[in-house]
Amino acid sequence: MTAVFEPIKVGSFDLPQRFVMAPLTRNRAGAGQVPRDIAATYYAQRAGAGLIITEGTQPSAVGQGYLDTPGIHTPEQIEGWRTVADAVHAEGGSIVVQLMHVGRIAHPDNKAGLETVAPSAIRAPGEMVTATGRVEHVLPRALETAELPGIVAEFVHAAKSAIEAGLDGVEIHAANGYLLHQFLAPSSNQRTDEYGGAPANRARLVIEVAEAVAEAIGADRVGIRISPAHNIQGVLEEDPADVQATYRALIDGIAPLELAYLSILADPSSELVADLRARFGGALMVNSGFANVTNFAEVERIIGSNQADLVAVGREFLANPDLVQRWRTGAELNTPNPATFYGGGAEGYIDYPTLEQLAG
Repeated sequence: MTAVFEPIKVGSFDLPQRFVMAPLTRNRAGAGQVPRDIAATYYAQRAGAGLIITEGTQPSAVGQGYLDTPGIHTPEQIEGWRTVADAVHAEGGSIVVQLMHVGRIAHPDNKAGLETVAPSAIRAPGEMVTATGRVEHVLPRALETAELPGIVAEFVHAAKSAIEAGLDGVEIHAANGYLLHQFLAPSSNQRTDEYGGAPANRARLVIEVAEAVAEAIGADRVGIRISPAHNIQGVLEEDPADVQATYRALIDGIAPLELAYLSILADPSSELVADLRARFGGALMVNSGFANVTNFAEVERIIGSNQADLVAVGREFLANPDLVQRWRTGAELNTPNPATFYGGGAEGYIDYPTLEQLAG
């Protein structure tokens, strides 16, 4: 039996194999950004992942970027997530919610006119999809130093709300060009206070969020995701020496917390990933498939070569609720339909057939 199917304990999670379900934006929340019952069905279908990391979920109303993404900061949202958590647990799975404050990757039209904030008043390149079509990103307002404890508090409140909802933990999203990543990168963070300038200063807010969330709900329930030098959404990290210094400062700052895992979106064979893994000292999850689909051979290669402890798998779980069984048996896979990835209803969401359904 391949090492991919060996169990592993990660923080408070006893996982049956070495791959988990990656966070996947689906844009199907209901009124008030509340997860709908259809979301409970979707996640419960995929409980065999052992650990599910949910779609990016805003910790505050200002933190919303895209249309119809769920939040976890109101009583109604908490109740919606309770339905999801109960459904996943009934199928034997574990589920953590990814806390995603988008920062400048937002538009007021998608969040009832609320402002857009960022480390610095620098407009993100490109456009945002709204209900009336594509529009340019707006110029964000730079957060005042005195406001940053409030950002930390939003993450803490969301983490506590996740536990209240019965979810098993949280993943702090500090990757892919969103708010916390915007603080890490010199291209999007041009502050002159203690949260800008030197690499350690740019890492400060992310460390403070991780410390506060770990204290609030327990470090063994908390993961964190980073994407060094991913260079996406205008968050550019193009100086290798600065990237190394910034992420070393970040990981050295959070390593004493003993978080459940560190998730890195990057080439798992790189020297940077190996260095950060050693500094972190705990479980490393990698995601190598942002541009390409992560197939079984890739998971087997990463785990077999000990480049990571876990692999986050996205699109294959999206299209195959019973992916674990299919990979165990070498069965044929469903093909994901990109036309139904974002928005809509049941089609392309909960109607991908299982092997049992195909046989019946």
